[in-house]
Amino acid sequence: MATVLGPESPWMGGKKRTRNRNIISKLRQSQIAGRGFSRGTQLPEALLQERDKRAKWHGIPVLLQELYESSHLNSDFTRTHTVLKELSSLLSMEAMSFVTEDRKTAQESTFPNTYTFDLFGGVDLLVELLMRPTLTTLQKPKMNDDLVKDCLSVLYNCCICTEGVTKILASRDDFVLFLFTLMTNKKTFLQTATLIEDILGVKKEMIQLEWIPNLSGLVQSFDQQQLANFCRILSVTISEPDVGNDDKHTLLAKNAQQKRNTSPSRAEVNQVTLLNIPGFIERLCKLATRKVSEATGTSNFLQELEEWYTWLDNTLVLDALMQIATDEAEHSSTESSDESTLATIPLRHRLPQSMKIVHEIMYKVEVLYVLCVLLMGRQRNQVHKMLAEFRLIPGLNNLFDKLIWRKYTTSNHVVHGQNENCDCSPEISFKIQFLRLLQSFSDHHENKYLLLNAQELNELSAISLKANIPEVEALVNTDRSLVCDGKKGLLTRLLTIMKREPPDSSFRFWQARAVESFLRGATSYADQMFLLKRGLLEHILFCIIDSGCKSRDVLQSYFDLLGELMKFNIDAFKRFNKYVNTEEKFQVFLTQINSSLVDSNMLVRCIVLSLDRFESQTEDVKVVEVLSECCLLSYMARVENRLSFLFRLVNIINVQTLTQENVSCLNTSLVILMLARRRGKLPFYLNALREKEYAEKYPGCLLNNFHNLLRFWQHHYLNKDKDSTCLENVAGHFLGLSGQAICMVQLNLHFIQVTLHLLLQPDGFITGFCFCVQGGLHGLYGTVMVTAREVKGG
Repeated sequence: MATVLGPESPWMGGKKRTRNRNIISKLRQSQIAGRGFSRGTQLPEALLQERDKRAKWHGIPVLLQELYESSHLNSDFTRTHTVLKELSSLLSMEAMSFVTEDRKTAQESTFPNTYTFDLFGGVDLLVELLMRPTLTTLQKPKMNDDLVKDCLSVLYNCCICTEGVTKILASRDDFVLFLFTLMTNKKTFLQTATLIEDILGVKKEMIQLEWIPNLSGLVQSFDQQQLANFCRILSVTISEPDVGNDDKHTLLAKNAQQKRNTSPSRAEVNQVTLLNIPGFIERLCKLATRKVSEATGTSNFLQELEEWYTWLDNTLVLDALMQIATDEAEHSSTESSDESTLATIPLRHRLPQSMKIVHEIMYKVEVLYVLCVLLMGRQRNQVHKMLAEFRLIPGLNNLFDKLIWRKYTTSNHVVHGQNENCDCSPEISFKIQFLRLLQSFSDHHENKYLLLNAQELNELSAISLKANIPEVEALVNTDRSLVCDGKKGLLTRLLTIMKREPPDSSFRFWQARAVESFLRGATSYADQMFLLKRGLLEHILFCIIDSGCKSRDVLQSYFDLLGELMKFNIDAFKRFNKYVNTEEKFQVFLTQINSSLVDSNMLVRCIVLSLDRFESQTEDVKVVEVLSECCLLSYMARVENRLSFLFRLVNIINVQTLTQENVSCLNTSLVILMLARRRGKLPFYLNALREKEYAEKYPGCLLNNFHNLLRFWQHHYLNKDKDSTCLENVAGHFLGLSGQAICMVQLNLHFIQVTLHLLLQPDGFITGFCFCVQGGLHGLYGTVMVTAREVKGG
């Protein structure tokens, strides 16, 4: 980019300098005075015109000269606006071409007009024009709103068409903060918001919202439409920088990052800033649950429209079209605002109303994303309380059939990641954000029961009463005035559409995740039975065994959901055996599990833990019956099968490759060994690992790897309250150690670690004692030594 207006500005004090048209004289003067050219338009006009045809500049440099000369401090900007419109017409077609051609990489040869405009200082001039009121205290003629809008539009065109313009603008904090002041004007809001969004998307350092002058007053001044658009900007400021798929980053790298950054991130600070704005969350809830009136008979048109707006991924284009459509509707006497007449109005006249429907969907996508991010932040409990108070869940429940999951929606799309910058249509994005919000809302939080209606809450109470077990405390404490209305709650509606979803639909992944989050946390028999009675287990087994599903993402989500649904529930295992009633079906099921333990190990863990629980309940006739008949429990009861899972779980991971996605394999292997120690079989399992090493002719590979994994696990998790809940639950709920759960986790892990150390190190029995003392195991050192010697064989 060229620099801003330099000392050779053609206007001083409102009087035009005589332009030296001889370039040799200009060069000589620059050598004498030490002041050279600061922009391309300072070249003689004759030279620019002569070069224009050969370079195909389309007169842009000459027009920029006129723009400089007409925009002096005392100008009324009449001529400035005329010239800018002429320039804008040369640039706008390139911008439209860029948007409609999948945003290919910007190159000089592809967008010559925009490149030329920037090369000759056009971008810097527009920035200077916009910011001029902040640079002088003198009373000067004010730029009208239309001129400001055109300046912003041209800058946006340059950003999307010319590589580097956006980054350079983003580096100017003064300009970025200035843009927010333009958002107070409703006439320039749209163009300003879109430019800010594009700039913040490439800014190296995230802007802090508290830097924005009078942010609270600015947000409170927005109408609902402006607030929805503002959420597009907020999504960039409250999300952690996207450096790739989070699951693909190793835990080692995350540990190193956390050590470097001990203070809250800017995204976390921005989240707090937003929550401190009075009425902000309440307004977002109203936007998210606002009803959209749809006319009967428009569904076919909306299907056609879906194909049409897939290229309108850029919201500036849709917003601009929406603005035009709204203006036309306001001034047209031929179009009726009566919704009952829409079905009889020709297509071209229905377009504005239908675009409003699409617009409303796009608004809700942005709002739901912001709410979802806040729900996953450090202020989660505060956000939860407000979302419940402002009845977000009942409001979404009322929109479910009419807007969120309309019957005409197609689902033949590929699986999309969790990035908010999804390239799918607004309709699909809306559904995914809705499901992600439900997942975040339900996960390990007592407010999950707000997804039910009063009748369904009574059903949960009846299930607990019949089973002679106490009701879950969170259910008892649920405020019935805040739950869903109508015949069905949101969870039940989700189950209904989940079972209707086509086999190849990626919605299955998000639906399963949302339902699984309802079950996560302390196991609730009533919650499980509520879902079992609605045929969820049979639906999951059909998808895994009979549907021919090949998507690893979908299968993983179903394995995780199945594990939560069946954990410790003898009725679920009985239903499983009823559905998987042939050896062929069972083998297909095992094949799916064994095809990727990274995807299925949570289910394996559920089966191992449930078997351990059931084997201690042999006084229960039903449990004994299911234990003897269930093919799945019988399979896992065989030690060789548990060992086979343990071998593979330990072998497919190491400290360098541990991620948030595959660390569950380590957790499952630890559960298997902790249960083995509880039953006095730890030496047998460790010895089996040693024998496996020698059979593979690679002594030490499994035990050394597992030892390193265990040490890393202790360092990574046991100092974090949230992350250690996984094995804390294992110790507390599964091993009968409630009240001292985390201490018993540490005790078990130290025991296994020291035993491994004794086996692997030459001086193990000496240094092992030191580890025992450090781990609080000095009283059990003899037991550790006996265990290690049993594995060593004496």
